[in-house]
Amino acid sequence: MTRILIADDHEIVRQGVRAILSRRDRWEVVGEAADGRDAVEQARVTEPEIAILDYALPFINGIEVARQIRVHSPKTEVLMFTQHDNEALLRNILEAGVRGYLLKSDATLYLVQAVEALEHHQPFFTKTVSDILVSSYLAKSDASPSILTARETAVVKLIAEGHSNKETAAILGLSEKTVESHRSASMRKLDAKSTAALVRYAIRNRLIEA
Repeated sequence: MTRILIADDHEIVRQGVRAILSRRDRWEVVGEAADGRDAVEQARVTEPEIAILDYALPFINGIEVARQIRVHSPKTEVLMFTQHDNEALLRNILEAGVRGYLLKSDATLYLVQAVEALEHHQPFFTKTVSDILVSSYLAKSDASPSILTARETAVVKLIAEGHSNKETAAILGLSEKTVESHRSASMRKLDAKSTAALVRYAIRNRLIEA
């Protein structure tokens, strides 16, 4: 049996994913999580072969969850399951070691195919996502100094949600000094002069909901 973890903050989405996965007898959903912290804990307890993660999870976003899961369980394959498809997000996902990416709008067509690929430790990206990646590299957009790293993005998201440096450090398992360093680097890259500017960036880039 292939053990699968599903993490999404919408129960109806988790139910839909579970229903699609039920088409294969060899797949077993061993855990569900509604936020990033619970997803990390569930992964530690259930040790899934595959983790299907929403990007926009509460508390800890999907990229940071993927990073933490792979630290504790390097063999766990991750499928990022999201409605977002911007270039910066795709780069951060790849940097985190995620080898599968699926837009929620494509779930009915490709979810089974994506899980089958990851089950055999093969990467999975739809043509739409592959085209975005190719266009990004051809345009050399990865050279832009304004792009945040995955860890900086996680810090900005939590700060924009109203968490203090101390709370952010506790959630991400970092020191306050490291959080402050990521916060300062993010503000410098974004030319943000205040926390309000970080909040606006987070809303504009769909890290949080307005």
